[in-house]
Amino acid sequence: MAKDKVRVAFVGSGGIAQAHLKELSQMADVELVGFCDVVEDKAQRAATQYGGHAFTCPRAMFGSVQADAAWICLPPFAHGDAEMSAIEHGVPFIVEKPVGLDLGQCREIAAAAAEKGLITAAAYMNRYRKGIQRARELFATDPPVLSLGGWIGGSPTPVPGTISHWWIQRHKSGGQYVEQVTHTTDLVRYLCGEATHVFAFGAKGFNVGIPDYTIDDAAAVSILLKNGGVANLCSCCASGASGGVWLDVFAKQTCARFSGWEHTAKITVAGQETEEIAGEGDIFRIEDAAFIQAVKSGDASGVLSTYADGVESLALGLAANRAIETGQVQEL
Repeated sequence: MAKDKVRVAFVGSGGIAQAHLKELSQMADVELVGFCDVVEDKAQRAATQYGGHAFTCPRAMFGSVQADAAWICLPPFAHGDAEMSAIEHGVPFIVEKPVGLDLGQCREIAAAAAEKGLITAAAYMNRYRKGIQRARELFATDPPVLSLGGWIGGSPTPVPGTISHWWIQRHKSGGQYVEQVTHTTDLVRYLCGEATHVFAFGAKGFNVGIPDYTIDDAAAVSILLKNGGVANLCSCCASGASGGVWLDVFAKQTCARFSGWEHTAKITVAGQETEEIAGEGDIFRIEDAAFIQAVKSGDASGVLSTYADGVESLALGLAANRAIETGQVQEL
């Protein structure tokens, strides 16, 4: 069903929502109609800046405004009601990663959305990068053998009422590996295929004197893939504010190296010169435009990660947590 303008509502009006709002507000085929946040001032500020109405309850918002699509930008622990409200009102939605912490609940949401026939997405924006797409094309015929990657940063300094405060609490964020390295975990799935087993170790006791801090200081995660390949991924939030983001993927004939938040790519095929592909700085615009186009056209083929796909990346992260807690290999 073609639309001149897609009416967009937001559940969550904080930091990551602002990254999407910056892009969506500049799209001629988008009208921002509603903003919901448990902190009423945040929703009201967004409504004042971008137009539309402010709410503190997603059910009230979806029952009041006519929305063609919703961006759900919530902390991991806060998911569930927003997604089910969107489904009940027949509103397609895109959910910021990770899509939750309760795997059973997330699978129920995926099933309900599928039954309703809704277009959905999980916001794994790195799938839309040209370098990632080029590597995926090559790995389709040259299966990856080994992947090495990580996400390394400094010790957090939590500020009450901000992301840094809930992020350091395991029951709210899932920890750094689930909340942040999920981007890298998702790329391993996207480039290398699904996993069968996970094992992990966690480090504690290095970040001290931080109130409410319950997450691992670091994690080392080993993954066995269905194709027989392996991956080693790590996280660390205790490295003196240095480290970075990277992923290296090796196959028999192909090596793809991605560096930085923007995932600048260096791809080498045996016997050929290395191909360098700069990472996109406007990746949120690219991701958001793909979802808007899917809603306008009814064709979801341009959505590179459905909500159900995002649930599987969550499952892999939660399996790593269970491995740390139990000391046992987790079978997926």
